[in-house]
This record gives sequence, structure tokens and C-alpha cells, in this order.
Amino acid sequence: MAFEGLADRLKGSIQKIRGKGKVNEADVKEMMREVRLALLEADVNFKVVKTFVKRVSERAVGQEVMQSLTPGQQVIKVVKEELTELMGGEQSQIAVAKKPPTVIMMVGLQGAGKTTTAGKLASLLRKKHNRKPLLVAADIYRPAAIKQLETIGMQLNLPVFSMGDQVSPVEIAKEGIAKAKEEHHDYVLIDTAGRLHVDEALMDELKQIKELSSPDEIFLVVDAMTGQDAVNVAQNFDEAIGVTGVVLTKLDGDTRGGAALSIRAVTEKPIKFVGMGEKMDALEAFHPERMASRILGMGDMLSLIEKAQTNVDEEKAKEMEKKLRTASFTLDDFLEQLGQVKQMGPLDELIKMIPGANKMKGIDNIKVDDKQLEHVEAIIKSMTMKEKEQPEIINASRRKRIARGSGRTIQEVNRLLKQFEEMKKMMKQMTNSQQKGKNRGGGFKFPFGQ
Repeated sequence: MAFEGLADRLKGSIQKIRGKGKVNEADVKEMMREVRLALLEADVNFKVVKTFVKRVSERAVGQEVMQSLTPGQQVIKVVKEELTELMGGEQSQIAVAKKPPTVIMMVGLQGAGKTTTAGKLASLLRKKHNRKPLLVAADIYRPAAIKQLETIGMQLNLPVFSMGDQVSPVEIAKEGIAKAKEEHHDYVLIDTAGRLHVDEALMDELKQIKELSSPDEIFLVVDAMTGQDAVNVAQNFDEAIGVTGVVLTKLDGDTRGGAALSIRAVTEKPIKFVGMGEKMDALEAFHPERMASRILGMGDMLSLIEKAQTNVDEEKAKEMEKKLRTASFTLDDFLEQLGQVKQMGPLDELIKMIPGANKMKGIDNIKVDDKQLEHVEAIIKSMTMKEKEQPEIINASRRKRIARGSGRTIQEVNRLLKQFEEMKKMMKQMTNSQQKGKNRGGGFKFPFGQ
């Protein structure tokens, strides 16, 4: 994740203060020095850092902290609250038109991921909010921009309105909105042209599209990896056409993440969405409080549950729970579960969303290779139906055959069978604990349990 370096530095300074029975001004001052360095290293705007450190310091040495029973924890609470406030306080929703369709203009420089983001957002609106979006291809300058949007539309089964590259973008936007009204689409996403840098011709065209389409939202798409440049781009676009929200792309990349912490404070424009990967479902609504929790290594259980609700079939989950309870869980079931979990995103990122996971030894070194999951898949698919249902019958000769059929080693087959047995035991204990809890009115709860 973009904030890994920042998170590591902050966790280090927080650990020193967390367990302290008493905290004095010198402790707070030392922690703030560490926090300041961590934020500057993450490429956060220096004025933003100065204001943030001042606010935290003032609150951290106040009576509410110093006279509390757990001042160390109170200081961490203050840091989290101020970090949340810095990123906007609360989630900013899309402004919806009183009379459909809601028009969203997607703007930004070339290479920020604007066209892909338009497709991702349309997909999110349909999948999560049950909306009927229409994509409008109004970038007539970049070679293959229209074709790219049409390909994304086909891939996601979303309608795309285009008129080729010989018609003015203003006309395309006008006709696209008319088409949306005619076909009862409730959202229109206009993919406008980008440039390699901000120029007058680009801004003039965007002003004309804005004037004609009266958009409900103008989303600026910026690349989080450009750091402070992202903040400058946001300011330029906002001054010229008036941006209503920001979408940060590549927030999962090897970047310092300072843009996410600076943009809201410098431009006063909310971050609406963040791109967390290349897959077409890797776009998330931006929740400042959840992001602050992630940065401070406190996990993000709500986002994890939302991912599960979106990607996991509830009926199948209930059926799976029943199988676990009755010990009839097979390797085929395991394969199906693996497929559903894979849809939720990279496993190492999911693990870090679990509260308390940051305290697990070696958590930072966990890197789950998708190829390993493919190897597991190949091994299970090389088994007979009976072997999948009764893995205990898999003897030495069967293991050899499975290894040969899957192109993996016998050691890998052995390891998978051992891990599967251990997982079955552990899951059975958890479901039993849940059953006892139900009888007593408490205990472990499955997210989709009966």
C-alpha cells in the first residue's frame, strides 16, 4: 500500500508512547518530531505537516490527555482523529441530480488513468448501487482513447456512447446526455481529453463541456505516485474549471502517499474514490477514518467486510458453514472458497486490514504470490472426485500421480494435504465455538453465518 513507509515510521513512534502510564510534554515533543519526519518523507506538503503537528501537539498536552488513565492511548487517539480530519473527516458522497441523469465529468492529465477510472466507476455504480450508467467517449485527441473506452465497456458489459474522432467533444457530450435521457440511464460519465500538462486549449474545451452539460460532479483523476505534483495539478484544474472531487489512482503502488494527505488540506476538495490496483473492480470509496486506521496499523475491518459482501455468495457461505460444522468440507469446496477470496484482492493486503494484524510477527514480510494459489488449484484439479472428497485415501502412489498431473512436486502435494487437514480442524473449532456462543448469546460470529 502507498502508506507503508509512513505507517512503519508512525508505528515506531507510537509504540514508544503506547504503553506509558504517564506521558509528559517531552514525550509528546519527541513523538511529534518523529511524526513530522514521517510525513515529510511521505511527500506531504510542508505547510500541511506544520499545521497537523501543531494541532496534535496542542491537543496531546491538553488536560483531556494528560489527566486520563491511559495517556499513551489517548495521544494515539488524537493522532488518528487529526489524521482523519486532515483527509476530510468523513466520506464524501456523489452529488446526485434531482432529475436523472447525474452527469459526472472525468478530467485530468494524460497518463493518470482517467479512461480506466471512468470504466471502474461506472462498474462500481452498477454493481454496488444498482445504477444504470452510460460512458461517453469525448477524448478525440489521444490515439485509441475511444477504442480503449469501448473495449472497457465490452469487458464490463457497460454501454459506451461515441461519435468517432471527427466530431467536437462538446457535441459528443451534448448528444451523449441526450442519449442517456432517451434510454433512461441514471448516470452519465464523460471521459474528457487529457494533456501531458495543463494548457489553455485543454481548459477552454473543458469549460465549454462544463457549460453545456452542467455536470453534477467534476472528478479530477490524479496519479498518487506523482506526489506533490498531484497537489499542483489539482490546484490548477480547480482554479480553471472548479473541481468537485478527486479520484486518486495507483494508491496501491510503491509510492509515498503524500498526495492523499495533502490534496484535501491544500485544495479543500474531497477525495471521493481511490484506485487500489489494476483490476477493473479495484476502485474504492474513500473513507478518511478507515484510511487513518490503515496508516496507523489498526486495520480496516469495515472495508474487509464490504469486500466480502461484494465478492462472496451469501447462500454458498451459509452452505459452507454447515459443511464445516458437519466435517463434510471437501477439497472442491476449498477450491471454490479460494476463488471467492481471490476476487477480493491481493491476500497480503486483505490480511493487513484485520485489526491487530500489524502486531503479528513477520506480517510485513508476508507476500502472497498469486502463482502459489494457481499451484494449489492445479494440484486439486489433478485429483479424482473421490480423492477430493476423502483426502485420507491419498497414498504414496496417488500423491506421485497428482504431482505428475499438476506439474508440481510431491512435497507441495504433501504440504497442501497437511494444511487442508489443519484448516479443517481449526474451522471446526471456530464453528463449534460459534454454536456454543449462540446457546449462550455470544461467541464467534461468521460474517455471513446463519
